[in-house]
Amino acid sequence: MIASVGLPYAYDHFEEDDTPGQPPFICFTYPASDNFFADDSVYQKIRQLSIELYTDTKEPKLEKRVEDALDAAGLPYNSSEMYISSEKMYMVTWGTSIIMTEEE
Repeated sequence: MIASVGLPYAYDHFEEDDTPGQPPFICFTYPASDNFFADDSVYQKIRQLSIELYTDTKEPKLEKRVEDALDAAGLPYNSSEMYISSEKMYMVTWGTSIIMTEEE
């Protein structure tokens, strides 16, 4: 799903030799779980997904591409935004939850 946005992306961070150079780029993480329990066990594994878009300037068209990818995947989401002054970058973050399957 993240690849469909068409930007460089990595889990959590880019390694020094993998750095995409200048923004825009995406980092994503699974920062926590929100599992569903039944009969004293994990009945369904649910992972929170955080997608972070980094840009030099405000980029509504890129933000829409991320949201279009989430919509196409049928995932509900919330977003937030901040300016990272030390990096001189904008970071827009989307949060959603993913039901994990055996293949994932």
